[in-house]
Amino acid sequence: MSDIPACPLCGREHTYPDGEIYICPDCGHEWPQREAASEEARLVVRDVHGNALQNGDSVIVIKDLKVKGASMPLKQGTVIRNIRLVEGDAEHIEGHSDKIKDLVLKVCFLKKT
Repeated sequence: MSDIPACPLCGREHTYPDGEIYICPDCGHEWPQREAASEEARLVVRDVHGNALQNGDSVIVIKDLKVKGASMPLKQGTVIRNIRLVEGDAEHIEGHSDKIKDLVLKVCFLKKT
């Protein structure tokens, strides 16, 4: 049996190495050969000042933001409590403000409280 892993996307075993990546000819998915110990371990979400954010933290909006689907903007100084990190994404968080629910915000507009 080969030590080449099956495609993580489609699960088929027709994958092959190409340089430093594996390629699945069935679905076209490519991924690195070297697997890190854990992707989450190296994925650190940071606010605008470089502070690490975690699930449950509170953040403050640093500038007025237009919100798609809402009639009012999210004002500077608004506190977003009990944030949730987006899995596999170091640039976005999910949370709620007092007036707008189900927000997805870029961390470059937030600072940790």
